[in-house]
Amino acid sequence: MKLNIGLDQDTLKQVNELLNALLADQHVLYIKTRKYHWNVSGPSFLEYHEFFEKQYTQLEAAIDEVAERIRTLGGRPLSTMEDFLKHTSLKEDKSSEVKTEDMFKRLLDDHEQSIRELREDVSKCEELEDAGTADFLTALMEAHEKMAWMLRKYLS
Repeated sequence: MKLNIGLDQDTLKQVNELLNALLADQHVLYIKTRKYHWNVSGPSFLEYHEFFEKQYTQLEAAIDEVAERIRTLGGRPLSTMEDFLKHTSLKEDKSSEVKTEDMFKRLLDDHEQSIRELREDVSKCEELEDAGTADFLTALMEAHEKMAWMLRKYLS
């Protein structure tokens, strides 16, 4: 059934493509954060373990919200690892051993890349006159900014 919400089909297609790329990025970042949660070690193990858990829990909620936004706009969310890896701009971490400091650096890099891309996506949605998705992406960008700030504090 066609949506009648004030956005034409081409706009909906463009926005859903943008959201699916975001969904892929969120999945890759979620898996990376979860990996580090499982594999962190050292004297501050418990603190880092719990910190990563808080971050992947936030990402998990964001993933669901992005997928629901896609469905709200009449699209189909990507739903396979193959599709996520094909559409992400982030790099999967295939390394077997990662130093704790590098975990924080890699996650910070990914969050900062996500923030930059979200800024572009907000502008694109504003150009397409999709205020709802622009607001949605702005809130998600702010969440990534906060997660990046917290990662940055562990590196200072």
